[in-house]
Amino acid sequence: MTSRFTELVVDCHDPELLAVFWCEVLDFTVLDRSEGKVEIGSWEPTVEAIRAGQMPPTMVFIRVPEGKTVKNRLHLDVSPVDVSTEDEVTRLLGLGATTTDVGQGAARSWVVMADPEGNEFDVVRTLAPSTHVTPSAQPDLRTGPITHGPTPSSCRPGTAR
Repeated sequence: MTSRFTELVVDCHDPELLAVFWCEVLDFTVLDRSEGKVEIGSWEPTVEAIRAGQMPPTMVFIRVPEGKTVKNRLHLDVSPVDVSTEDEVTRLLGLGATTTDVGQGAARSWVVMADPEGNEFDVVRTLAPSTHVTPSAQPDLRTGPITHGPTPSSCRPGTAR
């Protein structure tokens, strides 16, 4: 028996605002909309596809009365695919994101931002092809996921859970 990660749910004041913002950030589309709820994703989920294997989760924005009061304990990392990290940060600022300080310090390779309701997320290294990077300086994406911190031993390939 197993479960699948199917949705990432975000409590918010304005589901429509965040759905529009995150659709622009991730190139997602609106999949479902009802009173106080908007679901977005990169594909149309079906029970058959989800049962067959892990698929990218959708994001669901649900209206709640209370506001965000502290730093998120869970956040998204996004990687630009066709521009530099700096260019993506500029684009996201234009969409309504802000840069924020959560104690990360200045000497970091990622940029901490917040969506229009203050939910933190990171813009990490770009995946855009570059003709200016020497082959030895390019990341070897075959060695594992993109991270900016140590991988817990329970998540490393070949480690029993």
